[in-house]
Amino acid sequence: MTLFEKHHMSLIGFWRPADEQQAKRQLVYLLAFPSRQAGAQSWKDFQADPEWKSVKETSEKDGPLVEKVDSVFLKPTDYSPLK
Repeated sequence: MTLFEKHHMSLIGFWRPADEQQAKRQLVYLLAFPSRQAGAQSWKDFQADPEWKSVKETSEKDGPLVEKVDSVFLKPTDYSPLK
């Protein structure tokens, strides 16, 4: 989370599926950015960060932790209470 903050990523929360089998394989988190362009730059900077590279390498010493990543930029609807 500190690395997210370092790269101007506002963490909204983490979730796991209610289904136990899915929860073993899936993690969902939501980040907020001032704009899509800011989000793209934050991710670029995050992935280039030497601290992140070190943490990732250490965490994957026994193999990759992630099979796939789905990244979706969301836009609130007019009737959304969260904007």
